[in-house]
Amino acid sequence: MKTPICSCLFLLGMILGACSDTKKETEQEGGVSMELLDEKNDVSIMKLKRQAFSHELVSNGKIVACGKADLRFETAEIIEKIYVKNGDFVKKGQKLAELDKFKLHNQLLQAADALERAKLELQDVLIGQGYAVDAYDKVPQDVMKLAKVKSGYDQSLSQYELAERAEKNATLVAPFDGVVANLFTKPYNIANTGEVFCSVVDMHDMETDFMVLESELALVKIGDRVVVTPYSNAAEQYKGRVVEVNPIVDENGMVKVKAKVDGKGNLFSGMNVRISVRRSLGDELVIPKTAVVLRSGKQVVFTLKDGAAQWNYVQTGLENADSCIVSDRADEGVKDGLLEGDVVIVTGNVNLAHGAPVNVIEK
Repeated sequence: MKTPICSCLFLLGMILGACSDTKKETEQEGGVSMELLDEKNDVSIMKLKRQAFSHELVSNGKIVACGKADLRFETAEIIEKIYVKNGDFVKKGQKLAELDKFKLHNQLLQAADALERAKLELQDVLIGQGYAVDAYDKVPQDVMKLAKVKSGYDQSLSQYELAERAEKNATLVAPFDGVVANLFTKPYNIANTGEVFCSVVDMHDMETDFMVLESELALVKIGDRVVVTPYSNAAEQYKGRVVEVNPIVDENGMVKVKAKVDGKGNLFSGMNVRISVRRSLGDELVIPKTAVVLRSGKQVVFTLKDGAAQWNYVQTGLENADSCIVSDRADEGVKDGLLEGDVVIVTGNVNLAHGAPVNVIEK
C-alpha cells in the first residue's frame, strides 16, 4: 500500500518543480498588470512631436452638374435633322438639331409683309395729323401712340417678332460647352413641345450635395478642402472646396452642405460618391491609430523607455483616416496623456504588457 502512495507523491513533486522553473513574474502596480517574459516583442516606434493635423469628416453624396440646360423646341414641326448623339461633346453655339422650316419661313414672310403695310398706314395717319414723314421724332408721344393703334403697327410688329423667333428657335444650339445627354427622339417625327428634346451638361463644373450631423457642423466651414471618390472607381479621387452650408437642420438632425468639385470631365451627374472633408486644425500631438489599444475598456498607448514598454492611459480626440489627436499631459488638468518627445510604440503593441522588453525594428 505504501509503494503506490510514494510514487504519486514523487510525480507531484516533479510537476511542481517544473512549474517553478518557468520564468514569469506578475506584479500589481496601481491597477496595471505587469508581465515580464523572456521573449521580446518586435515593435516599431516614432518620436512624438507636434505637427499639422487635418481633421477628416466622411459622408456620402451625389454629383450634380452646375451647368445643365434642358433644351426643347417651341413649335410642333417635323424634326428634319439631328446632328449629335448622347455623349457627344459640343461647343457653345454648335447646332444640335433643326425642324423643317418651310412653314415657319412662310409665316415670317407674311408677317414681314403685314408689318410693311402697317408702316404705310402709320405714315398716312401721321400725315393726316399734319406731321412730315421725316419728322417722327417731333410727334408727341400721345399722338404717336394713337397713330400706331389706328394703323395696327404695334400688332404687326409683334406678329413679325414672334415669327422671326419661331424660325430662329427651329434650330437648337448648345448654350455652352458640354456633353449631350437624354437625347432619345428620332428624325422625321413631330417635335413634342411639352418634352425636353435633349440636355447639355457641363462635365467640368460639378457640385456635390452631402449631409453632415448637427454635432459635426462646427467642423465644416466654407472653403474647407474636400476629396471626392466615386463608388464606381475607388482608385480615382477629385479635389474640391465647400461653397455652401444650408442654415437649416432637418427633422433628422442633418445639415445639407454643398461643395464644388473639379471632375476633369470624368464625373457624371447623379453619380454616387464618397466625400471626405478635410480641415487643418493647426499643430497638435498626433499619433497613428495603430498606436492605440484597449485595456479594460480604456485607451492605452505604450511608450518605450530603457528598452521596455511603458503603459500610458490616454484620451484621443479628433481623427482622420489613419491618425488621431492624443491628450497632452502638459496641459493643465490633464492626467491621462502623453508628452511631446515621448517615444511611442506604433506597431507590435497588441500583446504588450507594462514593462515588457521589446525589440525595435525599422518600419
